[in-house]
Amino acid sequence: MNSTTATSIEDMPLNGFHWKIAFYSAGGPFCDGYILGIVAPALAGLTPQLGLSPLMVSLIGAAALVGIFFGGLVLGFVTDLVGRQTMYILDLLTFVVASALQFFVGEGWQLLVLRFVLGVAIGADYPIATALLTEFTPRRHRGLLLSVNLFFWWAGFAVAYVVGYFLVGLGEESWRWMLASSALPAALVLLMRLGTPESPRWLASKGRLDEARAAVREAFGENADLGDLPSEPPQTSFWNIFRRGYARRTIFVAAFWLLQVTPLFAIFTFSTTILEAFNLGGGKSAYLGSAIIGLFALAGIIPVMFLVGSWGRRPILIWPFLITGVALLILGIAPGSPPLVVVTLFIVFAAFNAGSSVLQWIYPNELFPTEVRATAMGFGTAASRIGAAIGTFLLPLLLASLGIGPTMILASLLCFVGFVMSWFMAPETKGLTLDEASGVGAVGR
Repeated sequence: MNSTTATSIEDMPLNGFHWKIAFYSAGGPFCDGYILGIVAPALAGLTPQLGLSPLMVSLIGAAALVGIFFGGLVLGFVTDLVGRQTMYILDLLTFVVASALQFFVGEGWQLLVLRFVLGVAIGADYPIATALLTEFTPRRHRGLLLSVNLFFWWAGFAVAYVVGYFLVGLGEESWRWMLASSALPAALVLLMRLGTPESPRWLASKGRLDEARAAVREAFGENADLGDLPSEPPQTSFWNIFRRGYARRTIFVAAFWLLQVTPLFAIFTFSTTILEAFNLGGGKSAYLGSAIIGLFALAGIIPVMFLVGSWGRRPILIWPFLITGVALLILGIAPGSPPLVVVTLFIVFAAFNAGSSVLQWIYPNELFPTEVRATAMGFGTAASRIGAAIGTFLLPLLLASLGIGPTMILASLLCFVGFVMSWFMAPETKGLTLDEASGVGAVGR
């Protein structure tokens, strides 16, 4: 093949194969969001039936987040070692089995274990799905296609609350159906992912150049090429994300991600409890309120999907931190506001937090080279879940001891810290190839 006339993956037009990979990849995040979201409506029903203490409720709420920490930290690195394709299938199989087993739990500790296992699989899926998609995607459309993954994550999260709203009418055992329901979308995605090709960039990073070129031609035709290839395959090492100038990027990714998800997961995991604390009704009304707020979060992603390519990465990260901080601060200092004001402020928080969260999937995949791309994504996932797990564990305890106002003020402070940190650390990678964006010193404010 004449490389001078070939079109690089980075520069080819968007086609059906790109959308197919994006859709297959996004199925995993849909399941991720659904599994994490469905626990909130389920907890309201299972807590009295299983006789759970406040401590056990907090542990179950945080279990999946702790699992994500280990799954991201370990299995992201494994994905860089053994390839995207194998891990792409195994984590969905885990979703199906563990989701179904939740129906049969009889004690709190059993559910705790299963939620942890599901978290490990979710932590693996973040780097697997996004790395594979990133390495097939042209630079002009990378922001859009990675944002599609995040859109599906929020779709799963929002759909979980809608399902919870409708299933709660099944009675005392409704929580079993809620938790087990995630097995259905997971099984469908598993079937879709079968036969997905291996990433040609990963193959090239392991020195398997003939296989890499064959994978490119199979996906895009004879006139497609990987572009420039390394003279020698680089070595995959977990510690490379802290070497050769990448430490600052690793810290940045972990920090902004942690500051985004800590208040988010705490608020959404116990959203029904929080809405009741604001005197917005209990029972099924609180479920409906949570579903509505989740749907607005989903809507907040749609404009960002198309603006991230033109506006750039920095403004879409920086300003939502400020806006969400103000929204939570008002909720904290005026908890007695009219219901319409309270719901509007939660909608603002959800929409802007969700919109800016597309950078959680874009930055780690652009700022690091192929040999450690999944490792970096996994590390960012793991670090963020430390804060998410702590926040989710502490929120019911803070509500009981401090009340709703001070709890919201504490959450707003995290957003303001994120605003300042991102202002000084967030790079701009818009329009760069993966080689340019992942080169130390090649991006800046």
